[in-house]
Amino acid sequence: MNRLVIIRHGLTEWTTRFTGWTDVDLAEAGVALTKKYASKLKSEGYTFDIGYTSVLKRGIRTLEITLETLGLTNIPVVKDWHLNERHYGALQGLNKAETAKKYGDEQVLLWRRSFATPPPPLPKTDPTHPINDPKYKDIDKSLLPDSESLKNTYERVIPYFKSQIIPAISAGKKVILSGHSNSIRAIVKFLENIPDDKIPTVNIPYCIPLVYEFESGNFTRHYYLESPEVVEAAIESVKNQAKN
Repeated sequence: MNRLVIIRHGLTEWTTRFTGWTDVDLAEAGVALTKKYASKLKSEGYTFDIGYTSVLKRGIRTLEITLETLGLTNIPVVKDWHLNERHYGALQGLNKAETAKKYGDEQVLLWRRSFATPPPPLPKTDPTHPINDPKYKDIDKSLLPDSESLKNTYERVIPYFKSQIIPAISAGKKVILSGHSNSIRAIVKFLENIPDDKIPTVNIPYCIPLVYEFESGNFTRHYYLESPEVVEAAIESVKNQAKN
């Protein structure tokens, strides 16, 4: 049996804002929660051969803290922009609740949770647009988004996941992935074959390890390393982020 462990990054100071590709760091609470669940992985005997994450520091820091706690700072870590959070376009940096007041709960819910509706695009002239970020200077500018729906994120994440991460799992490597809400939702949709109209109701809690088991390269089952009650409470917290 092979396992893939997926962790959504820890809480940041921008938890109440649309973050997207904005490169914010973990808050103290995020560091503490990451350490808590890294210790749980350690106590249950988890070990890893390779780690994957985005090029965003909240994903990188979450993986670094987890591997340090596990005593695995020597394993290879792959950082790739294909695993970034979805780009929230012109919404990036805006407070979620204030945006809901301005545009209405229904519109903001559509931007946040629908499969195929992207937020308003970020102008390429904006200094925060990825084409103006040195981090992406070696990436074809036509590939860097102005805004993304979950569908767009899926189309970015899953080809990478299938070409890089699935082969590592199939080769018997123990893989850990530190991701983001929507990059993880894309992977969950792919692995569990969730229909487009069902994925909007799927939420990913911060830091709680999500384990996928594979036999002969095929996904067999998944579970969180936490009680259903704690997972549900964490998910409710995520769902309420845009509420007043």
